[in-house]
Amino acid sequence: MAKKQFAIIGLGRFGSSIAKFLSEMGYEVLAVDEDAERVQDVAHIVTHAVSADSTDEEAMRALGIRNFDVVVVAIGQDIQSSILTTLILKDMGVSNIIVKAQSELHGKVLNKIGADKVIFPERDMGLRVAHHLISPNILEHIELSTDHSIVDMKLPTALYGKNLKQLDIRAKYNCNVLAIKRGEDMDIAPRPDEPLRENDVLVIVGRNEHLNKLEQAYAQP
Repeated sequence: MAKKQFAIIGLGRFGSSIAKFLSEMGYEVLAVDEDAERVQDVAHIVTHAVSADSTDEEAMRALGIRNFDVVVVAIGQDIQSSILTTLILKDMGVSNIIVKAQSELHGKVLNKIGADKVIFPERDMGLRVAHHLISPNILEHIELSTDHSIVDMKLPTALYGKNLKQLDIRAKYNCNVLAIKRGEDMDIAPRPDEPLRENDVLVIVGRNEHLNKLEQAYAQP
């Protein structure tokens, strides 16, 4: 099966980091930006790098942008260009459009005009940092919706040797342990009497307010 092809429009820090990562993973990547210097910076890493105006429909058609599996619109501060680019891509029939939003309002507009996924990298990174400051045991915090999230929680020292039945996270915090990560292994639906070990990571899902209480309770290493 052929690997997915990606186009990244906007080569600021966010866009160029995505382009570099996907290229290093072996995917075909087209990198696009109006700024020739930014294009030059990634030209040696990606499959193709082109200086073009993404709000010019003819220029986008000439690049064959419609043929890419995923197009990421990572345009920085120019909200108008971000919206116009998304509209053009949608009108051209691009199958999967992912757009970086600067604000909640920008995100709402992007959703309305047909973006398949809207991401908030600055906000999401801020949330991750905040959660890590509150509880160093929280390694990852992923929002599933405005109300629910999944967290990866490193097992605190005080819980070594205990099992899920003893922790009783569901009864105490209304959260569910989906899995236990042990190095490269993932134990899906672990046994409630399985003793927990040093370096175990619990994968937990729940409502945000319940997860916050859980994080605070296990804030100490």
